[in-house]
Amino acid sequence: MDFSMTEEQKKLQLKARDFALKEILPVTRFFDEHDQMPVFLVKKAHAAGLINLSIPKEYGGQGLGLMDEAIVVEEIAAADPAMGTSIFGNTLGEEPLMMSENEAAKRKYLPELVKEPKIVSFATSEPMMGSDVAGIRCLAKKDGDDYVLNGTKYWITNAGYADYCSVFATEDPALKHKGIVALFVDMRSSGITIGEHIPKMGQRPSNTVAIKFKDCRVPAANVLAGPGKGFALGMKTFSRTRPIIGSFAVGAARSAMEFAIDYVKKRRAFGQPLGDFQNTQFRIAEMYQKVETARLLTYKSAWEADTGKDPTITASLTKFYATEAAYEVAYQALQLFAGYGYTKFFPIEKLLRDLRVLTIYEGTSEVQRIVVSRYAMDGYKPVMPALEDLPTLWSSKAPDVAAVEGLDAEQTVWRCRICGAVYYGNEPPEECGYCRFPKSAFKKVWPKA
Repeated sequence: MDFSMTEEQKKLQLKARDFALKEILPVTRFFDEHDQMPVFLVKKAHAAGLINLSIPKEYGGQGLGLMDEAIVVEEIAAADPAMGTSIFGNTLGEEPLMMSENEAAKRKYLPELVKEPKIVSFATSEPMMGSDVAGIRCLAKKDGDDYVLNGTKYWITNAGYADYCSVFATEDPALKHKGIVALFVDMRSSGITIGEHIPKMGQRPSNTVAIKFKDCRVPAANVLAGPGKGFALGMKTFSRTRPIIGSFAVGAARSAMEFAIDYVKKRRAFGQPLGDFQNTQFRIAEMYQKVETARLLTYKSAWEADTGKDPTITASLTKFYATEAAYEVAYQALQLFAGYGYTKFFPIEKLLRDLRVLTIYEGTSEVQRIVVSRYAMDGYKPVMPALEDLPTLWSSKAPDVAAVEGLDAEQTVWRCRICGAVYYGNEPPEECGYCRFPKSAFKKVWPKA
């Protein structure tokens, strides 16, 4: 294991940090107040080489990995989580194209995205459907080799300014995941109407709108995945992008912690700095622990993706742990600021507002828990034996130290499968002395066959 960054990654981090502090931080409050996306910052990020990082070199891109993306996004989100969403939104929109089997579309669009500051959106959610991707109702009807889109997508990041959009629709809602297709849509196509910017509690500088499709024709050349394969492509996309939601969380939480540390060192109460109180020190320690733990999970899931492993489970762990931990950090930071934290003169209230959505978009925390619990219950391979096979070379009634020390193979051990009680002897007892179940409830657990 090696937790150190490469020299190239250190330079990339400093570059992103410099951009965040000089270009984003000074203007973020203005755009939050005006509920407007600073598109010029996305263009500046493109000019600085801080966007579209993972486009392969064969298409003119930098060919960087998800770890590099995580490093950059943490720095951007530390200045403004909303701009982290807007800038990384391009990668989310591009991932289906990059992972698709449509080589012609890749060669047509990816070099263009490298050369020009184009904006790409990603559309799965609908007014009545969010995390339930299999429940998509936006229709994609086959017309020859083309598809015709009809329906509405909702909560679509950057779509008010998008040049292209990866759209997931269905041939037939009754088919659930088997009917879903993935299309790369030119947003200049006829039959597309963009809704007004949705007013939100936080992440206000990130543009969020609805897209309405009415007889919008998508040529066969722009089909990324046909029926059945579209759902799988969407899930693969989330496995690669959910780790970066962890980076949003880490960056914003890190800032909340840093601001809180600065404040408690200078603010005095009862004749001493707030930072001298043990209660304050414990809160700062917990903030630091959450930031560090969330970053480690983020890096692990990014590393899994970059090394060709399946990052699905770690990505889900990252998504719900990092986003919930970050909100707790910001909440505690505001508590340390007390009344001042509740004002707009300080950045904590904005960080708290911006962080809240991270447990919702790209799959709610509840969905991530379902993913992880299913794996833990059915996919995870335990090391310990099943409880009914657990050998216990000990008996409160007849302890035999010599037998235990030597793991005497001559010793026969029986375990009650109902209550777990252990008995010794060539044969199990006729009845368990504890739960009173009969002889048939016992299982031989030692010696092992």
